[in-house]
Amino acid sequence: MLPRLPRPRSGHAGHAVPPVRRAGRRRRGRVAGAVALAAAVTMLVGSCSGAGTSSEQQPAAQPAPELAQFYDQQLSWGPCADYARSDDDRQAFADPQFDCTRVTVPQDYAQPDGETMQIALLRKKATGNKIGSLFTDPGGPGASGTSFMASTGATWADNGLGDRFDLIGFDPRGTGASEPAIDCQTDEEVDDARTKVFADPSPAGVAAAEAFNKQFADHCTERTGADVLAHVGTRDVAQDMDVLRAAVGDEKMTYAGFSYGTELGTAYAEAFPQNVRALLLDGAVDPTQTTMDSTVKQNAGFQQAFDAFAADCTSKPNCPLGTDPAQATRAFQTIMQPLIDQPVPTSDGRMLSFNDAQTGVSQALYVSQLWPALQQGISQVANGNGDFLMTLADLYYQRDQQGRYTNMLEAFQAITCVNQPPLREPEEALELAQKADEAAPFRSTGRGPVGARDSCAFWPVPPTSEPHTPQVEGLPPVLVVSVTGDPATPYQAGVDLADQLGGSLLKVNGEQHTAALQGDPCVDRYAVDYLIDLKLPDEGAECTLAPA
Repeated sequence: MLPRLPRPRSGHAGHAVPPVRRAGRRRRGRVAGAVALAAAVTMLVGSCSGAGTSSEQQPAAQPAPELAQFYDQQLSWGPCADYARSDDDRQAFADPQFDCTRVTVPQDYAQPDGETMQIALLRKKATGNKIGSLFTDPGGPGASGTSFMASTGATWADNGLGDRFDLIGFDPRGTGASEPAIDCQTDEEVDDARTKVFADPSPAGVAAAEAFNKQFADHCTERTGADVLAHVGTRDVAQDMDVLRAAVGDEKMTYAGFSYGTELGTAYAEAFPQNVRALLLDGAVDPTQTTMDSTVKQNAGFQQAFDAFAADCTSKPNCPLGTDPAQATRAFQTIMQPLIDQPVPTSDGRMLSFNDAQTGVSQALYVSQLWPALQQGISQVANGNGDFLMTLADLYYQRDQQGRYTNMLEAFQAITCVNQPPLREPEEALELAQKADEAAPFRSTGRGPVGARDSCAFWPVPPTSEPHTPQVEGLPPVLVVSVTGDPATPYQAGVDLADQLGGSLLKVNGEQHTAALQGDPCVDRYAVDYLIDLKLPDEGAECTLAPA
């Protein structure tokens, strides 16, 4: 599973494609494998008994009678081949160690006798003394949990989790193999959108960007349906998760969520605190942040990651950014900004746009192991070749060699637009564009911020969530993991979320997006001990991620 790249809103850095406000998990295994390059923790213990709890867990809450048909449904597990939505999935899902099913949930929980949705699950069954199921979500929003589990199941089995849990990845409503799927753009429309750059800050330029963003919203409405779009947010997925828990026969929820997956975990903790056994939340989304706050802080996080890369690059021979890290951002702009008017060719006949170049760069900033790839990609662009950064951008977009896309980015936008109130006023959009440009100058077009409202301002349905402090009375102890150099979900958000949930914080010093259950023996030991034995690390425990 690869990281879901957070890109600025249309106009912040010239991006014409629907913007990514938050990052998810689009990294594990596939970025490094595709480009053949991806080859101290301080424990801060909060209230170990959680917010207003004792060390003994409470009985699980019973569902409302009108939802009993969903909670009591019997599942039929079988081969996963029909659940694949990409070439990688088709290969991975053929492994007989996995089986799949779909769980029926109401489209609108306020009308359980109305339309329904089907949530796709992929499972690797426990091989030892089973505790229950371990559900996981890789983030996005919009990323496929079935794909994620198929790609990480072997690693999780090796660290001991596979002995004690059925490992289950699920595709949140509208995503992956769940039905109905969010559908906003054809493959050809995505290809075309990637070439567009809205870098003109004039009123005419703003109007052109907003027309594009409105067209995206209109296409989503026409092709998916407003009734579906109204019910794809985090609030509804959290309710789905409790149905999934009951449908697989678990009394309590054990869950590992990454990036946006922490938002799902937090929402579940709010709705069903007494149904939680364990929540491991890595790469935290702070539920109190507004769209303005989270976007600016995320852009600042990526500038911090770029600066760390630049310091490493300028210390090595043949760095395209020169030898002075203080001048690296300007050197980078000098290489990248000409792409606005003059894209460079790639070996497959396409042209690398400014948008795709910035996407490829940000993709590589997710993990320091990709810094050598990034250095090579920037050098290629300086010499008129877009191959490497295009490869990274294609990975972000989940574009296969036949030019086909998954619906990940479409789902990202649809879910984002119902998860927070949009910025509808032009003055707000301009303020955000200005602040984002200041926070991440490496992404700047050099022509001034474009204050265009994004697609959410034209969305056909209202948001179903808003910034707030979570209320989690009765929640048992949770573990939040946060990496100091995380570009997509900055470290402080993890500090704040752990405090909000009355949980424990595992501070990880490193330069990457999330850290748990990825093979680092120290971090994984704490994560596995918590998930299996509900044991939190001792205060003062430390881990150090290996440098790139």
